[in-house]
Amino acid sequence: MVGGNNSSQLLDGFLFPGIFQAFRMSIQPTKLIITVCALGVICLAGWLMDFSKTVVAGGDEVTELQIYLENPGRLKYFIAENKDFPGQGVFSTLWDFSADRFKGAVHSVVREPDIDGVIQNIIAYFNAVGWALRYHPIYCVIFFAITLAVMSIAGGAICRIAALQFARAEKPGLTEAVQFSTKRFTSFFTAPLAAMAIIAFIGLFIFLLGLVGNIPRVGELIVGIGTPLALVAGFLTAVILIGTAVGFNLMFPAVAHDGSDCFDAISRSLSYVYARPWQMIFYTAIAAVYGSVCYLFVRVFGFLTLWLTRWFLQIGLWTDSAGSEVNKLTAIWPKPEFGRLLGSSDAMPGNSTEWIAAFLVRLFVLVVVGLVVSFIISFYFSANSIIYSLMRSKVDNTAREDIYMPYDEAEAEPAEVERGTEQQEQPVPKPESDQESPSSES
Repeated sequence: MVGGNNSSQLLDGFLFPGIFQAFRMSIQPTKLIITVCALGVICLAGWLMDFSKTVVAGGDEVTELQIYLENPGRLKYFIAENKDFPGQGVFSTLWDFSADRFKGAVHSVVREPDIDGVIQNIIAYFNAVGWALRYHPIYCVIFFAITLAVMSIAGGAICRIAALQFARAEKPGLTEAVQFSTKRFTSFFTAPLAAMAIIAFIGLFIFLLGLVGNIPRVGELIVGIGTPLALVAGFLTAVILIGTAVGFNLMFPAVAHDGSDCFDAISRSLSYVYARPWQMIFYTAIAAVYGSVCYLFVRVFGFLTLWLTRWFLQIGLWTDSAGSEVNKLTAIWPKPEFGRLLGSSDAMPGNSTEWIAAFLVRLFVLVVVGLVVSFIISFYFSANSIIYSLMRSKVDNTAREDIYMPYDEAEAEPAEVERGTEQQEQPVPKPESDQESPSSES
């Protein structure tokens, strides 16, 4: 009996069933519109930047990224041997690789479940990002700045909508949400950068100590004396790095819930992670597994939409492509597959009108694929907004309904001015000594 009560109290304390509202919140049309627009801007920027074709690719379609992940020491020779072959763009290379790793991680979660497979896919993704930063730094800095700016507006708007939905069951409109994220753009944009800047600033002192160590005779003594301070700086760096890595997902929700600035968002995310680390990990794991299942459902829905549409078209469109024996529909629309929604086919359009038709079909299919990808982004921000609300309730004992509203400040300032004016206009009573009594007049 006691064990049952403890189990019930444990479940009540976690409050994790609230995370299961993320799917319903993620498929809201307003959020999907925001994410599709953001994804379109990011992809357009990446494709435009990919005109540089700086990624070396071999004749067998093996890229330098694959060689780097397999054997980094062989990369220099691979680049020298294949520099005459047509290259690829950094964005398209990372996009294809990230898509494969994401699908691998989702399958590892749902099919096995295989935690080791999930970890390997995540490590491979970060290794790919490390490759891009090391060998294409200028491209990465520019693209990262564009992506962060776009997601500061889109992600901030989604977090704001999710916060109001979860806290007060309100559904703000698209314009209201975008206006909020635009006004708080500086906080959204600088929160991740400020965390990295703090780590770099602390690391600068250790770096300077190392420079001083180059001085003959005196340098090594200064390094020995300054080692305790360097260890303290290293400890602070580790604390901030781990807290930022785990609590990064809470920075945008902190601004959306509490109207925080960048430093307050960092402070809240770090405090929640270190105050209840196991609870934070538990919530994140629940959201990851639930999100994987929801993603597979959405992908199946998108695949059936494309497959059934093409299947009914195939029944009615039986003619062959111009100048070939390939079916015309196959030439303009490759058959979609569950693992590749855009499809793949060796057939090519035969004339100009088929090329135009193939372009239009691919454009509309990309919209469907974009909606599937947009669900991932929408779920990510929605789920983390819920997690932030739950963590804030457990750590700070803050009510779920207590959320920052911009109009509260706008209404408070005129009210204070009005009270001050009334106090000034209120007549001051005369002293009793100055008031004439009826007896004195008589």
